[in-house]
Amino acid sequence: MSELSGEEIVEKVKQAREKMVNELGKVIVGQSDVLEQIAIAMFSRGHVLLMGVPGLGKTLLVKTIAEIFTLTYKRIQFTPDLMPADIFGTEVIEEEPGTGKHAFKFVKGPVFANIVLADEINRTPPKTQAALLEAMGERHVTAGGTTYELDDPFFVLATQNPIELEGTYPLPEAQLDRFLFNIVIDYLSTEDEIKMVSQTTSTKVPQIDKIFDAQEIIEIQNIVRQVPVSDNVVRYAVNIVSATRPTGDKAPDFVKNHLRWGAGSRASQALILAGKARALLHGRYNVAIEDVKELALPVLRHRIVTNFNADAEGVTVEDIIKKILDITPE
Repeated sequence: MSELSGEEIVEKVKQAREKMVNELGKVIVGQSDVLEQIAIAMFSRGHVLLMGVPGLGKTLLVKTIAEIFTLTYKRIQFTPDLMPADIFGTEVIEEEPGTGKHAFKFVKGPVFANIVLADEINRTPPKTQAALLEAMGERHVTAGGTTYELDDPFFVLATQNPIELEGTYPLPEAQLDRFLFNIVIDYLSTEDEIKMVSQTTSTKVPQIDKIFDAQEIIEIQNIVRQVPVSDNVVRYAVNIVSATRPTGDKAPDFVKNHLRWGAGSRASQALILAGKARALLHGRYNVAIEDVKELALPVLRHRIVTNFNADAEGVTVEDIIKKILDITPE
């Protein structure tokens, strides 16, 4: 792929996107927006927090994506007794053949994979949550004074169940900010659910084809950062994020009345970087206002915090984001 021209790269990625949708459609019914957003996050080198009630196929979705992209995949079930060593790995004493001497050997944990599914991340204490989020940010782990680089590409998909909150440890806002996207998986439409039930209760096992290997994904991630973006698109993204800050001079009255905390500068970066990946996936080599608009919800919904007034009036984070998009001039 590295020998192709810019136009050829765009066309190749666009075709791969169409093929990815077709291949995932053999296993996953519906959820086209979710699939696209996960692909955008992957090509942006970002991590994703998936929100959805049980039984919507979150685990199957992640596993299928790993198979399509020829990537290693590990699943970590987060529980109250999970320790950081259960994620990173641990040192064990081994006897050296021939000499009989004992030495420490580091046994890598499940975080050493291309795609890591952190299932129900809010069910483990903050110490373990922070350990994973440190690996997400630094892309390496340290054990016994030695630093071990994580596999590249490295992509964490964490899930949270919006119900059954008893016995959970909600992620602090500062840690939520480490995720590029917060993607909400909703119920299928009636027709899609009928198709899904028919498909998953038969004897037919779908055969999916491979699309990219790890090296090709790394090359696309590097290409994404080269996608040009005009100053007015950057300004539009920054204006949207600035409008979420209730103490800022650009905050509208409804933001001041309903938000306790707005998004930081990382949100502006996320909008532009993800916009570059979206443009590439749609066969364009430049970022448009449309890309920023389409990505505002998954980028911002976990980065702003409502106050008591919003909760009392039934105003949601998504309501506020949509209203900001309506009033922000292009």
